[in-house]
Amino acid sequence: MEQPDAFSLSPQVALLWGRRPVPRRGRAPGLSVESITAAAIRIADAEGLPAVSMARVAGELGSATMSLYRHVDSKDDLLLLMSDAALEAPPELTGATWRERLSSWAFAVLAVIRRHPWYREIPIAGPPVGPRNLEWFDRALGALADSGLDEGDKVLVVMGLMPVVHGQARLSIDLAAGYAADPDAFGEGFARSLASVVDPARYPALSRVMASGAFGPGPADADEFPEGYDDHGPEFAFALGCYLDGVAAYVERRTGGRN
Repeated sequence: MEQPDAFSLSPQVALLWGRRPVPRRGRAPGLSVESITAAAIRIADAEGLPAVSMARVAGELGSATMSLYRHVDSKDDLLLLMSDAALEAPPELTGATWRERLSSWAFAVLAVIRRHPWYREIPIAGPPVGPRNLEWFDRALGALADSGLDEGDKVLVVMGLMPVVHGQARLSIDLAAGYAADPDAFGEGFARSLASVVDPARYPALSRVMASGAFGPGPADADEFPEGYDDHGPEFAFALGCYLDGVAAYVERRTGGRN
């Protein structure tokens, strides 16, 4: 199949797909878009996204800062490259039904973001266009192959699932950091704090929840959640299940129960 001309693509898309020409003059040996991106990801994994700068990446690679600009125009472009490369290759989805496969996809995305916690800090400025992002998008659409939905509906389902996954990633990573800093602020500590400030007349529904003991410690059945999942897994499993219940009802309406 004939490849599109690189100059017909936007600069960002051409950069992500390796189709933006790099000037030969003054090009530092050993430097490439891939090596620059990999170095930036190593820094972000170790120290967080604020530690990433063009100068810091250059130092990591033993190059002059200006040498990087012959491959990557700006830090914004570097973040764009990082947001695609960090996704890694998507796994083969497991499950006999579209629901099981889509659940497998959602947990896999969450696992990738947890391996690179800084990922959630990069703004989402548009639809997926990078090769890895498109691989994940394609795999999710493929999970719905036997759902009976038309192609447009499949896109809507996947796009609706993304905020569930990204929102949980942000919540769970931040909560995990908060728990590490102050474990007593969770569970019984949270319940004690609320008990000292919550007035039943002002917060009647919240008071009923507190009286039920819902904020106290309670053992979760680890078998209900994927292996290795942490204490915030139940919230994601619940949110994902509710979303997929809604999708199942939508599939039923759209297909008349044929799937």
